Amino acid sequence: MAFKKLRYLAAGLGVGIAAYATYVYWNLEDTVEDDPAIVLACAEMALNGFRPLAESQTDRYEGKARDATLRCRGGQKAMAFKDAPWVDWSNYWGTGGSESLSDRFGPGSHIFNRSQRGLEGALLDLEYQRMELIKFNLFDNETYETYSAPGGSVYDVWPEMRLPEVHRDYDKLEVMQDGTQVCSGDLVRFRNVSGICNDVFNPGMGAAGKPFARNMAFEATFPDSAPSDFARNRHGDRLGSLAPDPQLISRLLMTREQTDGNGCNGGKGTAQRNDAKCDYQEAPFFNVLAAFWIQFMTHDWFSHLDNARNDTSRLRTDLGCHGDMARALGCRPEDQMEAALYADTDEPGTFDKDGRTRLTRAPKVTTNFVTAWWDASQIYGWDDPSRARVRRDPEDPARLLLTGDPGDLLLPLLRAACSENTTVADCDPKQPEWAGQEAVAFPDNWSLGLSFYHNLFAREHNAIIDAFREAAVETPDADSGLRHPDRPDETITYAQISDDELFEIARLIVAAEIAKIHTIEWTTQLLYNEPMHEGMNSNWSGLFKESPLMAEVSERLVKRLQGSDDSTRANQLYSALAAGAGIVGRGSEKRFPPYVPKWASVDRWRIDNPGDLQAGVNHFGSPFNFPEEFPSVYRLHALVPDMMEYRDLSADPNAIQEWLPIVDTFRGAATPEMRSRGLANMALTMGRQRLGLLLLKNHPQFLQNLDLRPRLDTQIDVVALDIIRDRERGVPRFNEFRRQIGLRQLTSLDDFIDVRLPSDSPERARQQELVDLLREVYGQHVCDDSLVITDAQLDPDGKPITDCLGHADGTLVDNIEDVDLLVGFHAETTRPHGFAISETQFHIFILNASRRLFSDRFFTSSFRPEIYTHLGIRWVMENGPTGPQWEDALHNGHKQEVSPMKRVLLRAIPELEGELATVMNAFDPWARDRGAYYSLAWKPRPGAESDPAFSE
Repeated sequence: MAFKKLRYLAAGLGVGIAAYATYVYWNLEDTVEDDPAIVLACAEMALNGFRPLAESQTDRYEGKARDATLRCRGGQKAMAFKDAPWVDWSNYWGTGGSESLSDRFGPGSHIFNRSQRGLEGALLDLEYQRMELIKFNLFDNETYETYSAPGGSVYDVWPEMRLPEVHRDYDKLEVMQDGTQVCSGDLVRFRNVSGICNDVFNPGMGAAGKPFARNMAFEATFPDSAPSDFARNRHGDRLGSLAPDPQLISRLLMTREQTDGNGCNGGKGTAQRNDAKCDYQEAPFFNVLAAFWIQFMTHDWFSHLDNARNDTSRLRTDLGCHGDMARALGCRPEDQMEAALYADTDEPGTFDKDGRTRLTRAPKVTTNFVTAWWDASQIYGWDDPSRARVRRDPEDPARLLLTGDPGDLLLPLLRAACSENTTVADCDPKQPEWAGQEAVAFPDNWSLGLSFYHNLFAREHNAIIDAFREAAVETPDADSGLRHPDRPDETITYAQISDDELFEIARLIVAAEIAKIHTIEWTTQLLYNEPMHEGMNSNWSGLFKESPLMAEVSERLVKRLQGSDDSTRANQLYSALAAGAGIVGRGSEKRFPPYVPKWASVDRWRIDNPGDLQAGVNHFGSPFNFPEEFPSVYRLHALVPDMMEYRDLSADPNAIQEWLPIVDTFRGAATPEMRSRGLANMALTMGRQRLGLLLLKNHPQFLQNLDLRPRLDTQIDVVALDIIRDRERGVPRFNEFRRQIGLRQLTSLDDFIDVRLPSDSPERARQQELVDLLREVYGQHVCDDSLVITDAQLDPDGKPITDCLGHADGTLVDNIEDVDLLVGFHAETTRPHGFAISETQFHIFILNASRRLFSDRFFTSSFRPEIYTHLGIRWVMENGPTGPQWEDALHNGHKQEVSPMKRVLLRAIPELEGELATVMNAFDPWARDRGAYYSLAWKPRPGAESDPAFSE
């Protein structure tokens, strides 16, 4: 009933808004501008009202707007590209650089000017897609049948998320008569190492060892090995784990082309390190710090490896490299790697829904061996062996152990490998290839970039401990805010916090800092435009952060939706409304009486009440874990250059001292490099250098020839392996992948060409050459219009999509259905302004980036002083212990707080202060002039004119 009333209220408001908007559009700005048709289009858009949310998969939005909406939000530019398969919002006013702005954009301009409505339209389009992704793309391998059933609620409890009786923490749980397990006591205070009890009613959710979920319908997965009729019609007999040949794809489509005589030597450089350079296509607005940051993040989120190994019983002795062409390109038929590790390959069950038979899970299931939570597990561990590698300072057990010179403390090295006759105190659980590396929880795939970040955040952890120690000395009897659930009314002062408690509090703060950096700093530079700035900041602090009244209204609507009888619709709308007031801290207050100003109410939130701990969480009807497709779209190896442009802060920061091959800094080789060069110089080096664009023919050559010894006596082509892993894990090929997530399909390989480019431009000619190569690798066939290839979408005429993709029956068509996901998203050259990734990748982020905040009580209702302490809450919200600090200059028109990553860098490496003085975002190349509104220009800031990076 409450939801029905809300619908009526929304409908009434919609009519009023439409009438007012029509008046405004007719009478204000556009009456004095050059296209009267825009006025009529805006009136038509307003009268049509909001489009309905899709009721079925084939009725989805697809990112394509109506003509009136396009014209109103983007004018002729938006209309010109309406038939392209790519999303429309990137052609709206205000969504690009300064050329996309109307002449009235700026502070104080009317809310209905062109730029403003373009930006708002883009955010609205993105929210539609997120809501429909929530409805159609959550497929948990353990609970999908429950998710699909009628009924349910915004928040659920699942038997599949219980801990087994043999679990070592089982006796600490409260078990209800219906079998529901409730976490309490020590289990709910801090983040548990294994990830249990993040959800107090679903203790196993997101814990290490749970199966990956999916964002694709189970029936659409594994198209080559267990094909449905649709998959068979799409691909015929053309697919296989090695078809098309992955090493041929790597060498022909992905390899960076080099200038003759530049000394790159396959990414190895020369012995002198100052007379060689590897060519690559560089991003003007993203630096190498950003490339290694995402590897640092993915080590926290997911791992398919059991103790750094796949299925060691099955070595794959054939990784492709078939035929004369492939071998002529330098691949190796002798390469080996372990096969994928599966948790379940039994035939899945079925159930009936909407007149169709559905699978209860994917045909094969893999395990996430680390915790799925954003809990800094790469630093602090996810099980006993990984936690044993985390070295705490024996003189202060709350601190992480750092050794060396007082001015340049670094992590210690891993000790000898444990055996049956040694104890953890004398050794470390480790693999042979980790010898000589720093001691961290996640030491696999180690490099100089990972060494930098682990050392940086070890220093940040210890800075947090120092601040608490100082508080305990200066105000020993002050209330820290910390409470124990067993003694909720007992004050714990700063002097009373134990070493173990302080260690776990620091972990909470570091994890939250990392999540904040990634959300509002890394992602907004990865996706460098105004809609993404607004959208990602709203995820953290809310679109209504400047309007407490609007935030309060949003909060009330969210609370009502939590009790809605229509769970599917409530789940969708919750995601939109909750973002208005922000996700972080949601549900962390329990005001009485409700719906009155805070000064007139009391907060009744209690740490001993499981419902309060969990009040702000929303899983949208499906338990949280990362989906299999999430690692696939995070295959970002093209970001990494073959060589670092090494710089010395104490010399001339503008001078490149030498070119340092990254392959020479892998595994144990990273340690001597870090110790001889220092954290400050490596920060400068990575902060100044641009990373690689995610495009075809731009993968590092060294990764195509990576030596695996002593793990295996072979080399490996990492690019080819990425393709094989996607195939082994059943990721659909590119075109069906897009259809499954509600994006428009491509009908020809020529659709990869960016038609916004002039027809005679060199870049367009280069893209045509790449399309010709794609056609050479994937081939063509004579199409059969009687073969329906998908049930995820209909064609523009509302008819089933067939093998001919809209071409005439019997036409010779491209095998675009066979293009691998990795190849497809690197081939996407048509992207929104400032996007370092493709729109296909981005739509997986739209769904999962917000879910990992919504589902985590430590970012929502348990973001409280009783858990973080007062000092901890301030540290996260104000980017440090000394209060908020503000930049002198505006950031793309915004007043900006000094960013969290910049604050972390300055605390850990204070000698960077001069270099970072004008840096607004630590992931933007430090010497770049950011210029006007979201400029992508590559030009030096004042003082960096002599930097050779700007003379290329």
